[in-house]
Amino acid sequence: MTGRVVVAGLGPGAEALVTPEVRAALAEATDVIGYIPYVARVADRPGLVKHASDNRVELDRARHALELAEQGRRVVVVSSGDPGVFAMASALFEAVEAGPRAWRDLRIEVLPGITAMLAAAARAGAPLGHDFCAINLSDNLKPWALIEKRLRLAVEADFAMALYNPRSKARPEGFVRALDLLREACKDARPVIFARAVSTPEESLRVVPLPECRPEMADMRTVVLVGSSQTRVIARTGAPYVFTPRSA
Repeated sequence: MTGRVVVAGLGPGAEALVTPEVRAALAEATDVIGYIPYVARVADRPGLVKHASDNRVELDRARHALELAEQGRRVVVVSSGDPGVFAMASALFEAVEAGPRAWRDLRIEVLPGITAMLAAAARAGAPLGHDFCAINLSDNLKPWALIEKRLRLAVEADFAMALYNPRSKARPEGFVRALDLLREACKDARPVIFARAVSTPEESLRVVPLPECRPEMADMRTVVLVGSSQTRVIARTGAPYVFTPRSA
């Protein structure tokens, strides 16, 4: 088979943060598939067909990519950040596992990208400088009870945390519950970083002690970084530096 599927991460937003490897794959693609705003980030050119779709059809999108590759097309499935972090790489392999045997013989590549949590952490200093975990707060694909369990265990293990998809119009109460849980479980004023649209013109970053956090500080373009009990804040003129010591 001459077709292939590349699952590529477009990074957090700035064109400068798209890797050369991903740029090369896009330059060779016959088809680009992805969520509407991510496909819109790919420039039009002759010979390129763009297939944009809604955010809740990941498996359909993955199957479409595999079908096109089976026809000999060079397909790039785009995600923001890194495609392996709450994104399309897992959905693609889920489709491969459940699909026709021939799909397993297709050429499939996953190209990494800079995640929102790493871009946000770099802006703030080094809040993920020691052990940390990433938790998706969306309950679209898993029950809230599981999210709550993972949050409690992360606090118990004293991880710094990166919280993805904190709050949307469809589920505004989840982040309220998450903050209540964190305040109850942490019992300290560890720093929380609200990083919105990092690396884009709309970027904003604020550092807030946990007791002062409010749900409206986050939306779906925000990644929330919660420090461990050892995370420190260095006050300075302008935004503070936040870091977690390597000895934590």
